[in-house]
Amino acid sequence: MRDCKFKKSDFYMNSIIKSYLPNEESVFYEVKKSKFLILGAAGTIGQAVTKEIFKRNPLKLHAVDISENNLVELVRDLRSEHGYIDGDFQTFSLDIGSSIYDAFIEADGNYDYVLNLSALKHVRSEKDPYTLMRMIDVNILNTIKTIQQSKAKGVKKYFCVSTDKAANPVNMMGASKRIMELFLTRESQNMDISTARFANVAYSDGSLLHGFKMRFEKQQPIVAPNDVRRYFVSKEESGQLCLMSTLFGDNRDIFFPRLSPDEHLLKFSDLAIDFVISKGYDPFFCNSEQEARALAYELPKQGKWPCYFSPSDTTGEKDFEEFFTNGEMLDLERFQHIGIVKSKIDFNENVLEMFLDRVNEMKNSGKWKREEIVNLFQSILPEFIHLEKGKFLDSKM
Repeated sequence: MRDCKFKKSDFYMNSIIKSYLPNEESVFYEVKKSKFLILGAAGTIGQAVTKEIFKRNPLKLHAVDISENNLVELVRDLRSEHGYIDGDFQTFSLDIGSSIYDAFIEADGNYDYVLNLSALKHVRSEKDPYTLMRMIDVNILNTIKTIQQSKAKGVKKYFCVSTDKAANPVNMMGASKRIMELFLTRESQNMDISTARFANVAYSDGSLLHGFKMRFEKQQPIVAPNDVRRYFVSKEESGQLCLMSTLFGDNRDIFFPRLSPDEHLLKFSDLAIDFVISKGYDPFFCNSEQEARALAYELPKQGKWPCYFSPSDTTGEKDFEEFFTNGEMLDLERFQHIGIVKSKIDFNENVLEMFLDRVNEMKNSGKWKREEIVNLFQSILPEFIHLEKGKFLDSKM
């Protein structure tokens, strides 16, 4: 990466495809004869999965998302790149948590595979009690509901996306996904379920790398933490990983990209420097956000771009990422570049029911505090050490 050329091979995993291609014939055959429902289809990972399925001509592909505009772009993208398929392809702008969605499932619901890619994925979502409660709705309650609906409709397999932040979580987003995994384990006693823990999807909507592009287009400073390291996969690889888990994962399998901490964990500040250089500018290192903003107009005229890098000081930010914990059993033999956590049936039914009861109590009362939700999460996950710093990402550039 130190050649300062900001190209795909610098930081993308670029190897899932090596596990994917040998299985292409099986992937194509299974997709072509199957019916799919994609939830959260208009997000970055959802679009990637939808494309992987669409281009293999499935019998049925229904894409659901709350974002009408992103669904429109998804359709335009598919038509422009792949044209049309013989199967039943439709999009639906629906809120998965709504009664309207329930009516949609009741009217049809005839699918072989349901893939749930919907999620509140940002650490910044934990800043207030209301967004936190929505995170519970989206990441946990909607998942439970759609699994139970899938089982009632005779769906063969349910896939749900998780996150690397679910392994030894330090923030509420990661903890919500870990709790979701516990509910997945409970529901897996009644139907086949698999999932995947992810690295950062490069240039996904709302990501810091996507933010670099936005800042550059708007002639604004490039800002990043200089002590946070992350793994990255491409959008295409994210779709491949989900489809591999859906089609080849055994019940309760958690797929993850096999990446090397020494080779693939990269600092955001290093990526920012290479990004600026790739755009034809020299990075100019500022001492504050204020200085960076003040120089944003004049410096580019001199072939320089204002950058401000500082240590992370916000709640819930982990300085590195991991895909599994020491106590989890792994299968590293099945695929060359994909690892699998072989989850056991290990959950406390009473604790999970207590969680649901407490959430319902809060919602029915119409008032709750952020601290109450944090304490509830910690009671479910004794290993959850919440990194509370009293400052959130919305307070920074």
